[in-house]
Amino acid sequence: MNLTADTNSVEKDEDGTARSVDDFESLRGKSLSPSDNSLAAVEETKFDRGKWKRKSVVTLALTILTSSQSILIVWSKRAGKYEYSVTTANFSVESLKCAISLVVLGRIWKIEGVTEDNRLTTTLNEVILYPIPAALYLVKNLLQYYIFVYVDAPGYQILKNLNIISTGVLYRIILKKRLSEIQCAAFILLCAGCTTAQLNSNSDHVLQTPVQGWVMAIVMALLSGFAGVYTEAIIKKRPSRNINVQNFWLYIFGMAFNAVAILIQDFDAVMNKGFFHGYSLITILMILNHALSGIAVSMVMKYADNIVKVYSTSVAMLLTAVVSVFLSGFQLSLAFFLGITVVSVAIYLHSAGKLQR
Repeated sequence: MNLTADTNSVEKDEDGTARSVDDFESLRGKSLSPSDNSLAAVEETKFDRGKWKRKSVVTLALTILTSSQSILIVWSKRAGKYEYSVTTANFSVESLKCAISLVVLGRIWKIEGVTEDNRLTTTLNEVILYPIPAALYLVKNLLQYYIFVYVDAPGYQILKNLNIISTGVLYRIILKKRLSEIQCAAFILLCAGCTTAQLNSNSDHVLQTPVQGWVMAIVMALLSGFAGVYTEAIIKKRPSRNINVQNFWLYIFGMAFNAVAILIQDFDAVMNKGFFHGYSLITILMILNHALSGIAVSMVMKYADNIVKVYSTSVAMLLTAVVSVFLSGFQLSLAFFLGITVVSVAIYLHSAGKLQR
């Protein structure tokens, strides 16, 4: 038998094409051809476009939902008071968010089956992280109703901008992510823009808010900032984990804490008048809005970051003013248009600063 012939013997691919062993040996250690590199670049581009599209959709949804949130809260009041229990409303929001997460998970299990990343069972080390943001969101959400006792809608919109600064600072401290100088300048511009857009040219005072209102606004800003950044850290700690599983555990603890709040604050009222006493169509729409907003926030944190959530919320405040033109006769002013311009520049600078970081 000729050894030379064996060395140069041929092998066949699955499609029947003959290739010599020498041909296979010659391919070892060589980089991909230009055509292979081009194919990889195309696939990467498609992935980036899909990721950008998903991020844009959830951010747009959050912006629209947030812009109608304060309007629904104000509309849900009757004669200046909430006839329903705000603790039961918060409990309903958490329950609805939990139910939506379970429904989505059920569809995923039917399509993909139960995997390590989408199963509900988990370890104590993972679950023990969720009570902290759940408790913070409970207090913040309750304050969101009671702050209107001390401030009006424009005053609330201005004070809400404190959340922008607290989020940026906590984002740096907790997640250890440095914000560029351009991004820091964008934060200041964003605060100035949102504040300018809400100024009342007919008043000599920017705010006529008592100390209680300022204290509640500062507490809300700190709670919202810390809870948001902490939740983002939890969600991104295990990127492969299905977002609906992470949401489920967060909302379970949210339901538990809100149940405790009902027992402490409104137990007698719920027992005597019923859980849904004082609910109206506006109240139901408000609960649905809050539930979808919460899910949209978690999606933004999963596929974008908490800074994007803050900017989305800020743009929503301007959209609220636009909607108010048609609903309550809000008068557009020069200050409003200047505010929109400054906010647009701030958003651009934030994006540019993120690229240069």
